[in-house]
Amino acid sequence: MALADLLQQDAIIPALKVNSKKQLLQDLAAKASKLTGVPEREIFDVILQRERLGSTGVGHGIAIPHGKLNSISAIRGVFARLDVPVDFEALDDEPVDLIFLLLAPEGAGADHLKALSRVARVLRDQDLVGKLRKTNSASAIYAFLNEEQATHAA
Repeated sequence: MALADLLQQDAIIPALKVNSKKQLLQDLAAKASKLTGVPEREIFDVILQRERLGSTGVGHGIAIPHGKLNSISAIRGVFARLDVPVDFEALDDEPVDLIFLLLAPEGAGADHLKALSRVARVLRDQDLVGKLRKTNSASAIYAFLNEEQATHAA
């Protein structure tokens, strides 16, 4: 599963300014709403419900919030790079500055897990993470993520 299948260039927020985890999730939901046509509140409620089960902050300044919706037909992603990291209640208690929101159809099952795994694997690459943190260009972020995809193709 290629990141390009999950993430379009218009789904990248290269320099987001937020003050809290809640504001971050609201802004991600707003962006996802514009891309999918699903009401912002519905997206926000789904990702907030998932966060209540446990933080999706996976460590090293990275979070992968995710959820399933009846109203979408394909897995979609939104990527954001924060200007200033925020507390995300991450596993390592480090603030988060790179976020990949993943939304899947309710019946996605294994594909949802494959997509989560793919995103996590790509964002473990420290060279890539360094490049993502140094740019505030959506096109550069998109290129880095897709270049990384080609490198890790199985």
